[in-house]
Amino acid sequence: MSKDCGHNSPRMASKQMMNYPTREGPRFEYRTQESQRVKASPSLADRFPQLKALAVDIGFYNSAGVTKNTQIKYLPNLDKAKSVFRIDCPNNGCIGGDFDLTEELVKAVAEHRTTVTAEMSCQGWQSKTTINTVHCHNILRYKLSLAY
Repeated sequence: MSKDCGHNSPRMASKQMMNYPTREGPRFEYRTQESQRVKASPSLADRFPQLKALAVDIGFYNSAGVTKNTQIKYLPNLDKAKSVFRIDCPNNGCIGGDFDLTEELVKAVAEHRTTVTAEMSCQGWQSKTTINTVHCHNILRYKLSLAY
């Protein structure tokens, strides 16, 4: 009688499938492209030498803007953080969306602003089954605090 070590059992297979995200499809392709764009950008310190500190306070809300899903406070290391400043949409099915704060940061530094408070709506597609029909529209409300 052979002993099953668990490698081919249905239980093990389902655990393995749950632990590894899909490495194909429009969401993966979009995120890979965006990741490469971020990695290719200079650090915040190199792009904005006058910037001495940055604090980011972000809140994710549903598309109606009523229900807050997550609140995050972030203090990026200016020497390590990249100047393409994007934040993933919290909708795990969102395709081609997310939030890019790069231009807002560029404008704030150029104007030597110390605080920027605004919101953005995700323009991605709600899921792979709704591409070209239903937008995600999750909302990111953010505050950038800058020191020079």
